[in-house]
Amino acid sequence: MAAGAELFRRNGYTGTGLKQIVAEANAPFGSLYHFFPGGKEQLGEEVIRTSGLSYIQLFDLFIAPAPDLVSGIEAFFAAGIATLQATDYVEGCPIATVALEVASTNEPLRRATADVFTAWIDAGTEKFGKFGLGREAARTLTITAVNNLEGAFVLCRSLRDTEAMAVAGAATVEVARKLLNENAQL
Repeated sequence: MAAGAELFRRNGYTGTGLKQIVAEANAPFGSLYHFFPGGKEQLGEEVIRTSGLSYIQLFDLFIAPAPDLVSGIEAFFAAGIATLQATDYVEGCPIATVALEVASTNEPLRRATADVFTAWIDAGTEKFGKFGLGREAARTLTITAVNNLEGAFVLCRSLRDTEAMAVAGAATVEVARKLLNENAQL
């Protein structure tokens, strides 16, 4: 499944063939259908759900240990920049890549990506709430961060430049400051 996740991240769902996945995994072709009798679609769902949910750990890695919310968000977006540069703009978010491809053509995969995004929003709402934001404000900030991050990955990969990620991080920080300020005035 790790091979599928890596290939989907780099090539997208439609740009990844079963033969590529089996070759990358160094596995016999028949093993794919043994473990995933539903073929590529079932593998795709599993990859989306498993790898997508693993990204929730980024909140624990960057946001939870931060001395303050703004520092955590800055570290989060800086890591996005570092990933893009380290991978020569090949790696972005595999969930967004697949979601864009299948949103109107493959309902099981669309549901899988929606479930992952929902889990991210729920996790971010909880983590941001620990910095003193109310539930609604924490949810707004989470959706802002996910929107900005995903959009920045698309632009950065296309332009082969990290400016969009830096701008997205700064915009998310501004929203966080505004929400923290509003919360302090309550």
